[in-house]
Amino acid sequence: MDLQGLLENTLAGLGYEMVDLERSAKGALLRVFIDKSGGINVDDCALVSNHLSRLFAVENISYERLEVSSPGLDRPLRTAGDFARFTGQKARLKLRLPVEGQRNFVGVLREAEAGKVGLEVDGQVLSLDLGNVDKARLVPVL
Repeated sequence: MDLQGLLENTLAGLGYEMVDLERSAKGALLRVFIDKSGGINVDDCALVSNHLSRLFAVENISYERLEVSSPGLDRPLRTAGDFARFTGQKARLKLRLPVEGQRNFVGVLREAEAGKVGLEVDGQVLSLDLGNVDKARLVPVL
């Protein structure tokens, strides 16, 4: 099993969602971003870090440093489920190919279904292909 799949299954069993995984070029640093409904606190990060340290020892996964944290206020959106979960919130999207002459959009997520995401920009709802979304993040409300 690949590391991504191992982490997703393990974290789901603990009641967490794996948002992202970053691994340094030489594999020395593993950075795991987790989330759950209600948010993440320091105790959650410590619990997951301890659990993953033991799991990696058993699975013989080499690393020098493990970091576990929340995805932050500007959480990345990667899956259709992410877009559906955060419907009604403001997001920043960067597209691979331009739509209506631009690649960067900031607007309110309206719907996510059938491989499309609706983004309300200046009162108009754009229907964007999820496959064309290069990067997407929530815009923090402060």
